[in-house]
Amino acid sequence: MKKKLLVIGSGGQLGSDFLISARNAGYDVTGTDFPHINLADEKSVLKTVVSEAPDIIVNCAAFTAVDLCETEQKNAYALNAEGPKYLALSARETGALLVHFSTDYVFSGDSSTPYTEMDPTEPKTVYGKSKLAGEKNISETWDKNLILRIAWLYGFYGKNFVKTMRSVASDKAASGENLKVVSDQFGSPTWTVDVCNQALKLIELEQTGLFHCTSEGVCSWYDFAAEIIAEAKIPVCIKPCPTEEFPRPAPRPFFSVLENKKLKSLGANLMPHWLEGFRKYLETEAQLKEEKEKR
Repeated sequence: MKKKLLVIGSGGQLGSDFLISARNAGYDVTGTDFPHINLADEKSVLKTVVSEAPDIIVNCAAFTAVDLCETEQKNAYALNAEGPKYLALSARETGALLVHFSTDYVFSGDSSTPYTEMDPTEPKTVYGKSKLAGEKNISETWDKNLILRIAWLYGFYGKNFVKTMRSVASDKAASGENLKVVSDQFGSPTWTVDVCNQALKLIELEQTGLFHCTSEGVCSWYDFAAEIIAEAKIPVCIKPCPTEEFPRPAPRPFFSVLENKKLKSLGANLMPHWLEGFRKYLETEAQLKEEKEKR
């Protein structure tokens, strides 16, 4: 019998791909999102989980608007901290495995070497603090959990850096302006589908606990933007600039590189180099576009 998997936040960037990836992996998959489930309401969460009775709950929902979290702290903690706790309570009630996604923002971003799962956390933003609270709430509530920290995510659905750069670069090219992109923030661009496949591998291996899950390799936002624009063949002049030229309400980490130490220790690290992952994304994007045009 197929295991039943429930995706929370199935309409989002990661949740949309998790639905597809899990179905392709042979799971009996159901997706739900707001307003059908309200993560800020414990009764709503329990009702949904009990009625679906999944073997595995995958939480892809979060309040990810980093700057908005600074002014909407109540909502940030409701969705990023309390919601995961309610899911953990519901998973404990039904005996389900709870898979949850966290973030690189739980670290200060001041390091010069990749962060491992063992490194101390020190979030500087409301977003990072609320996500760390979510991690702790889950681990203190239900042992049967799998928490994956992800970063610099992009995919076919929702808003992300790839889509933004293509749009902004096209506008700048049309107006003859240069495009400035921050060159002093470093991380590992990661495709949603790679995250989904890695999570499914850990589920298959019956793993629990905390894992880092990002692409290998390091680049700056400028490096990634240059690759995006080159692949899209947009005729715009791209210029590097420091973070201080783009002040934001929430401070951005200068170094967001996560080391997949525990995945590697298991011999289960499926995450490719970020360039390999991005090129696979482009190939898949082209295939999907071709299939759509044939319909």
